Amino acid sequence: MSGDLILVLNCGSSSIKFALFEARSEALARRPLWNGKVQGIGGPTPDFGETSIPVRRVQLDAEHPYTAALQLIREQVDQRLQGRRLVAAAHRVVHGGKRYFSPTLVTAEIIDDMRSYIPLAPLHQPFPLEAMGVLLAQHPELPQVACFDTAFHHDLPLVEQILPLPYSIWKQGLRHYGFHGLSYEYMTHVLPERYGDLAQGRVIVAHLGSGASLCAMQGLQSVATTMGFSALDGLMMGTRTGALDPGAVLYLMEIDKRSLQDVGHMLYHQSGLLGVSGLSSEPRVIVQHENDPGERGVRAQLPLALALYVRRIVREIGALTAVLGGLDLLVFTAGVGEHNAFVRERVCRDLAFLGVELDDDVNAGNAGNAALISTPDSRVRVAVEPTNEEWVVAQHALMLLSKPQM
Repeated sequence: MSGDLILVLNCGSSSIKFALFEARSEALARRPLWNGKVQGIGGPTPDFGETSIPVRRVQLDAEHPYTAALQLIREQVDQRLQGRRLVAAAHRVVHGGKRYFSPTLVTAEIIDDMRSYIPLAPLHQPFPLEAMGVLLAQHPELPQVACFDTAFHHDLPLVEQILPLPYSIWKQGLRHYGFHGLSYEYMTHVLPERYGDLAQGRVIVAHLGSGASLCAMQGLQSVATTMGFSALDGLMMGTRTGALDPGAVLYLMEIDKRSLQDVGHMLYHQSGLLGVSGLSSEPRVIVQHENDPGERGVRAQLPLALALYVRRIVREIGALTAVLGGLDLLVFTAGVGEHNAFVRERVCRDLAFLGVELDDDVNAGNAGNAALISTPDSRVRVAVEPTNEEWVVAQHALMLLSKPQM
């Protein structure tokens, strides 16, 4: 496949991230040849940003903006082929349910089947399926590969998979799935390269972005993770609740008389940092106003939002450390984990009981570059590691396409 290329698409509700990788039989280069994103899809001011080129405004068909955004990306890809062949489009798909736990060639039937998992990840699941459908209609000759965020956790220990519901529910396929698997899978490649045998030990990776979860790994395998049946579980997030007493949901519906749709919207879109702070879903925005004088600064919910956000992370790290029987390496990744030193500082401060000692100068100076940010005396090593989900997706697509098809 020398000279051939793979296009990776990571599709959200209002943005499409893209990356173009060389499809080589030898080790796949981790840096894409070209990448960027279309954002603001469906809004009044969509824009297009790519490697080393300033963001520019674009015009998208108002009736079919998503299709238009995909067409824009495909036109830009065609300009970069320069005689080379695009051999596949590969997609990150958040939920594979009980059927999909390995990379899968996309067909119309599989797209229809994957729609059944939309209720489990309504913020994410519909959009790669829409992109697959558009590409299948416009370019039926182009192979497409779906790669699933839930796949990495497919072999969790049974005691971590099962939910405390009647056993008949388990037989229906309701289980603890886990998410952000493509990010965690990338860590299984890069952490051994940087930290050797330490990466094979008791490791917790904190994927902190607009969505957030933790994964406890031992021997580079997932042994426990905070997100469960849906992408609502676990840590407090930008707009999502994280773990919540189900009695609170029942109360909102039975006593407060809120509809299922209203409660669902609250849990996914109006909670988390945004809901508690009343200001923003971004920690970096909230912290700028945390100590402001005046009306905004005196509101108790600003410092409380960050305190709760950190507390939930610390609590879950403690729980996963208990499952692992100790902790050797803690890794921060994703947008918040990589770029918010104050979040890392507050989390590590509250983990001092584990022997975590942060090098404040190194932590404050880290801007998303891979770095060990703990002191030499820290009993737990603490690192920042940028994630690379697109590379994992490209690698899976290459391996699948290289196999003889039955």
